[in-house]
Amino acid sequence: MQTNHKLPVIGAAMYLPDLPQYIDWLVGGQRDLELQDPSWIDYLDHDWHAQAETGRKLLTEHGYRGRLGIHAAFDALDLGAEDKLIRKVVETRYLQSLEFGAIVGATHMVIHSPFVAFGSALVNFTPKSNRQRMIDAAHATLEKVLPIAERQQCILVIENIRDKNPQPLLDLVRSFNSDYVRLSIDTGHAAIMERDGGAPPYQWVTEAGDLLAHVHVQDLDGHDDRHWAVGEGDLNWRAFFRAINALNHQPRLCIEVNDMSDIARSAAWLEQQGLAC
Repeated sequence: MQTNHKLPVIGAAMYLPDLPQYIDWLVGGQRDLELQDPSWIDYLDHDWHAQAETGRKLLTEHGYRGRLGIHAAFDALDLGAEDKLIRKVVETRYLQSLEFGAIVGATHMVIHSPFVAFGSALVNFTPKSNRQRMIDAAHATLEKVLPIAERQQCILVIENIRDKNPQPLLDLVRSFNSDYVRLSIDTGHAAIMERDGGAPPYQWVTEAGDLLAHVHVQDLDGHDDRHWAVGEGDLNWRAFFRAINALNHQPRLCIEVNDMSDIARSAAWLEQQGLAC
């Protein structure tokens, strides 16, 4: 049990239709919120503006003042693509996502790590191999995106996906030298890659330090990206929150589960364990 330490406040990721169910809980703790609607397949190709305006109005009318972000489109979008035509597609989807974010008032946007390749991350992404090429490609992809994000005061948080080694992703974040590019950790992704020799979730937090701005909080058995309720899997949550509490700041903590009813169960479990409130 933690002592003499203010418990971190847990928030959640959800979609606009889920807001009415959780609005009182979100406002009551002014909790972190992530709207993931832009990540739905083809969502950005439909008329989503009225829905986004309605969601923003609901939050405003209920007095929500928490940290609000979004998850950008990600399906088949490679931040590290070197093909110029593919890069244009990725850029377009990110810009569309930022447009959604501007309407709802987002101050963070999740995008995915480009460091996905066959073989060991300790070899494929060494500085003398592919690491710099992928960093250069990511800069090219975000050349028009980052200035708009900065004007909107929206931090781009780059999420670990199949990354085993935190260092290439941290090098990518540092390479932008911008307060608007930071790291996002998905606890489940890290736990899966730990089975293949990667760093455990708590080590990702320690390695990231001040660069960590955002966390997707989910539980699993290590065999698949389950997005179970927190406490249902085998992730070492005490070690993880010790690492979070050792930071000099509180990153945004968003429960990210497949079943929206698991948000409440996850928050209750963390509170019962004395890890978050």
